[in-house]
Amino acid sequence: MTKRLLILFLGLILFLSPAIAAEEETVIPMDAKLEYNNALDMYKLGKYEEAIACLRTAIRLCPDFIDAYYNLGSILDYLNQGDEAIYILKQITLRKPDDYEAAYKIAQISVKLGDRKTASEYIALIPATSEFYVKGKELSSKYNLIKTSPPGREKTNIPQHSSAYLNISSPTGISTDAEGNVYIASFSDNAIIKVTPDNKRMIFFKDRILRGPIAIAHDPLGNMYIANYNANNILKLSKNGNAQVFIQNAPKPYSVHVSGNMLFVSCQGSNAVIRKRLY
Repeated sequence: MTKRLLILFLGLILFLSPAIAAEEETVIPMDAKLEYNNALDMYKLGKYEEAIACLRTAIRLCPDFIDAYYNLGSILDYLNQGDEAIYILKQITLRKPDDYEAAYKIAQISVKLGDRKTASEYIALIPATSEFYVKGKELSSKYNLIKTSPPGREKTNIPQHSSAYLNISSPTGISTDAEGNVYIASFSDNAIIKVTPDNKRMIFFKDRILRGPIAIAHDPLGNMYIANYNANNILKLSKNGNAQVFIQNAPKPYSVHVSGNMLFVSCQGSNAVIRKRLY
């Protein structure tokens, strides 16, 4: 794991490292590095929302940018957005299971949220050879955490041959694109998960505009349409992750369907189906 430099600024402790020091085995595109460095500049100025936006863009440009995930999770934790911080940090453990710093950070945040089970699970991931092993033991002792198995190792009654994508929180809508990527709406996490043909999982889109995604569909150009259930609207998400409200008034949209140049939306709140031309 690339060592993250400790910076103290305005009482906020984060592990921040320059983009050029990212994971050696991952080639970070220059545009992702620029967004990452912009995030560091915004962070130093106390502009945390701007820093978050830059880090999200860096991750969209390079889904395996480990340090971008870590620093995004750290800032979200500082802003008391613990649930989302944990979700972001879990993206590290999915990509790099031996990143025990991320596992320890998840345990720390879980304790603050009162989720001792998750804290125990992630402490259990840390081996005795890691520098975070002692810290994990101290955290476990301080909060009387019960020893448990690491996440994802519990027995399941789902047949292995049918369980393609596990551990997705409240999965609802599913869609695919022309490149064979699978997109899954996570209702409770307010996120769209992308799974590539080689089974790499990442956050494709997560933003305050997304509130209860319950159905998704793609048009022939690769744009995604999201039934944004709790916001009563339909979002249009481009291939590069830019979002806009496509239909403003859609009471409790439940399903979306694309046929040629038309979008159909079923709305539970109005007992009706909306039809709108795409382009």
